Amino acid sequence: MKQLNISIKHNLVVGLLIALWLFVFAFIIKPFDDGTINLRAWFFLSFSFSFMAFLCYGLLAIIQKSFYQKIGKWNISLEITAILLFHLLYLIGVFAFYKSPILNGGYAFSEFFSVIFIKVVLIVTPIIILSRRYLIKLIPIKEDVLIIRGENRLDILKINKSDLVCISNAQNYVEIFYLENDKLQAKLIRSSLKKVQDDFGFLIQIHRSHLINPIHFKSWRNANTIILTQIELPVSRNYKEALLTL
Repeated sequence: MKQLNISIKHNLVVGLLIALWLFVFAFIIKPFDDGTINLRAWFFLSFSFSFMAFLCYGLLAIIQKSFYQKIGKWNISLEITAILLFHLLYLIGVFAFYKSPILNGGYAFSEFFSVIFIKVVLIVTPIIILSRRYLIKLIPIKEDVLIIRGENRLDILKINKSDLVCISNAQNYVEIFYLENDKLQAKLIRSSLKKVQDDFGFLIQIHRSHLINPIHFKSWRNANTIILTQIELPVSRNYKEALLTL
């Protein structure tokens, strides 16, 4: 999972779906009934616990949007962390509400967690996973923009994916070649070729010192050199096979 829908509007819809599902689950299954809550408070309790889920998911949407905009990428580890963070926020919120003077629930934290909260996690997690996967399909289709960051704060280059031609190693830097007004430009950024390749998986390595954007491959000059848009680069024998499939 390399994308994240950061739309607050879309994520609030997911939060509403989680809240509705929790309300139905709580009202029918009654996982929160510890014998200390009277029947008159049941509807209020179910609604309150569901609304708390909506608020917690809304908070998660804000947190993950801020984090994603800072790092510019997403992966499965961050996705799992986001889901766990929602559960943590929800656990803190619902337990505080459960023990408040409004409900004055009888379970201690360990009992609340094992008897009540585990059931909530099991019933809600599949809905969260499926909903978040669906949200990816709602990401507006637009021209891809790459944000290449270096080790220093000022080391940053923002370009369209289609404008990136190639990236070459330059000792402790990488030299980025890109098109601007149909002219080849270059920028040095303090980073490593490996980090750039990890961040942008579409790049193809043709040499230990060179990565290329395959859409700019034009032709072979000879057995050891390729022609890209406005530039030529050497090709190592070890990486030639990947190019032969283009």
